[in-house]
Amino acid sequence: MEINGLADLLDLQDVDLAIDRLLHQRQTLPELATYQEISARLELLESEHGRLSVDLRGLERDADKAEGELELIELKLKESETRLYAGGMSGRETEQKRLEVQSLRGQQGTMEERVLGVLDRLDPLREQVGQLEKQKTALAEEAKRFEQAIGSAWQDIDGQIARLEARKMGIAAPIPSGLVKLYDQLRRTKEGVAVGRLEGGVCGGCHLALSRPEQIEAAEWDPPRCIHCMRILVL
Repeated sequence: MEINGLADLLDLQDVDLAIDRLLHQRQTLPELATYQEISARLELLESEHGRLSVDLRGLERDADKAEGELELIELKLKESETRLYAGGMSGRETEQKRLEVQSLRGQQGTMEERVLGVLDRLDPLREQVGQLEKQKTALAEEAKRFEQAIGSAWQDIDGQIARLEARKMGIAAPIPSGLVKLYDQLRRTKEGVAVGRLEGGVCGGCHLALSRPEQIEAAEWDPPRCIHCMRILVL
């Protein structure tokens, strides 16, 4: 295998490692962790807001119903009192109407307590839902700012990767396909480092020394391979 072809692999590896670093940077942006934290908090807020909003709508329906029933009772009471005080009824009818008025006043008192009880719960719940809405809005705006920052950073990184990919294609073009295939296989199993230059008898991939006989043995491989780590060696 020609030395020039092997040396090209070192250049190819430099580009691939640069791409790896950029991909890692893309996945580990500090803004990403913060954005994920904000998104988790926003999800919890939305869940809590949704639950309390359902409770609020139910309580508002209860309030409307109670106020409607109170209004009907008050209307009946007014009619009964008017009829009672107008006179013109028999003693028996008067007594029945008096008892009816008494009953309606009792119902009125009970319903007024019910309405007040619902209203006492309604106002704090409305306040709580309102506060959650404000928190949701603030968090959503914060999440949007981080989305924009992440998008901008990714755009810059993706541009750098695209330029490196174009450079990689140019470097890889003259390298025999079989050698590129071996290089790709080794990169997957050797933490991205498939090629090492042999300098001073030391493998640039695993940084272990090769004795003179081991160097001769390594050179007999096609392409040359380190006897320790089996990476491609550039002699």
